[in-house]
Amino acid sequence: MDFARLLFPDFSLIVCGYLLCRYTALNRSVWDGVESLVYYFLFPILLFLSIVRSPLDLGETSSLIGAGLLMGLAGIGLAYAIPHLPVIGRRIDPRDHAGAAQVAFRFNSFMALTLAERVAGPQGLQLIAVLIGVCVPLFNIGAVWPMARHAQTGFLAALARNPLIVGTGAGLAFNLLDLSIPGWLEPTANRIGGSSLALGLMAAGAGMQFGSLARQRLLTVCVLAIRHALLPLVAWVLVRLFHLDPTQAVVLLAFSALPTASSCYVLASRMGYNGAYVAGLVTLSTVLGVFSLTFALGLLR
Repeated sequence: MDFARLLFPDFSLIVCGYLLCRYTALNRSVWDGVESLVYYFLFPILLFLSIVRSPLDLGETSSLIGAGLLMGLAGIGLAYAIPHLPVIGRRIDPRDHAGAAQVAFRFNSFMALTLAERVAGPQGLQLIAVLIGVCVPLFNIGAVWPMARHAQTGFLAALARNPLIVGTGAGLAFNLLDLSIPGWLEPTANRIGGSSLALGLMAAGAGMQFGSLARQRLLTVCVLAIRHALLPLVAWVLVRLFHLDPTQAVVLLAFSALPTASSCYVLASRMGYNGAYVAGLVTLSTVLGVFSLTFALGLLR
């Protein structure tokens, strides 16, 4: 599969935002408003829709769910452990780590849906929808916790105020209660959710500063190594431990190697962390996705 072609639209939107912010009248004053719109309104609706769209079949997919949750917990644990590693930990800025840790385990949900359908057909789409439904709440909590802890704000209060957590929780409740969006409202909601991806990626490009990546090279390597090398290996081990069937195996391995979520930048920026650095990580992760997806799916062979 040509993963470069699949990832090119996301990468081109990041570049577009970078160029618009630096070489046109659409400067930082414009993009600050865009970030707020994406964070408080567009992304929560996108998360809500991604969870509500497909029923969570917890019985038939229990092995896949267990493997997905363990893989997610492994990613969160590895990301949190970076400042405590011998030798490496002393050279990691705690504040930059708090904002960037989420890059190691969060994923691009739109790309997940597109990729699963291409590699495993309609059944793959259903399976990835289940993984999104059960993993997004865990990953969003894992993303908020180090930032709330480092800022010494109440963790529960930070969760309650975070619009991404609210959107995720509402979507999960809707799904488990077997509720659905009214037909007349669905087209509008879909358009709002779809617009969040383009604006989120462009906002990440607008906020990107390559100097931030140079100053935190070690943290960059650690975070992206977890996202694009270690998690596919963890997924490969879990495929065997849970005896997943071929379709579930290919979905879990593809899920493990996805580029990180574009909302990482907006979340870090809105919570007062180094958004420019996280935007650079999102860009690099989008590029590295070509290699990690090829590597992960190659493990099946």
